[in-house]
Amino acid sequence: MKDKITEINFTNFETTIARNVVLVDFWADWCHPCKMQHKVLEELAEDNTSEFKIATLNVDDNKVISSKLGVRNIPTLILFKDGIEIRRIIGLQSKEIILSQIQSSLSAKTSV
Repeated sequence: MKDKITEINFTNFETTIARNVVLVDFWADWCHPCKMQHKVLEELAEDNTSEFKIATLNVDDNKVISSKLGVRNIPTLILFKDGIEIRRIIGLQSKEIILSQIQSSLSAKTSV
């Protein structure tokens, strides 16, 4: 599963979200809902047909990024497309809800 979910931090955050569609999970070790969310993301990663990447970012270890993005609650999932935030999901979510949010974001046309 390690290969399917990328652990990101201050050094690789920008390059990880810069291309394609990336779902970033903002979490912390002490957060029980975050641990439950991670299990859901593992299932999602297992089923993923490479339409998008999944990454995790520990908010305690990466306070600058979390603060810059205004992440105040965890778990928070942010969907990026080519480096731009296109969707934010706050709180513990089911696999089906996450997948439907991703699919609706992928199918939506981006306005310029």
